[in-house]
Amino acid sequence: MTRITYGEALARSGIMAKLAAFDPHVAGTPPLGIDVPTSDIDILCEANDLQAFAAYLREVIGTLPDFSLHHRADLPAVIGRFSADGWPFEIFGQSMPVSRQHGWRHFLIERRLLALGGPSLRDAVLRKRQDGLKTEPAFAALVGLLGDPYAALLAMEDESDDALEKRLSACGFSAVQE
Repeated sequence: MTRITYGEALARSGIMAKLAAFDPHVAGTPPLGIDVPTSDIDILCEANDLQAFAAYLREVIGTLPDFSLHHRADLPAVIGRFSADGWPFEIFGQSMPVSRQHGWRHFLIERRLLALGGPSLRDAVLRKRQDGLKTEPAFAALVGLLGDPYAALLAMEDESDDALEKRLSACGFSAVQE
């Protein structure tokens, strides 16, 4: 049995409406088209009061299958998880605008790279993901980034599209020009 699309799962869950006060943004591999069967639906939120956000998550998703709640003191952040319609969901709340969160910034640079690198890059990333690599290390390996793949991707976000296209071309990737 095939599972429904991530968009259908989002709509059925009603989670975006429940998180509306926290400026929710969907990120991660499903909207990029590089998800694998173990991929989850990532929702990034701005949660200025992490304790209140955790309490709210307990209230709105606490009875759903596979519910869990974790606090990450190193960021700091609150992460809530649940499952619906065959999809695992992860809600990530941090006390900063989503636009500044690393997860969103990774998502944006990965989306740019996929647009500039074309289907060959998408296929190569998907193969790496199917082989077990996380998303950021897969991109870093394919684009020749050294060191910490998470930091290396963030370092690319201010590069122009021309610079990114040159980097991708040097690695054998380019979007098909009509």
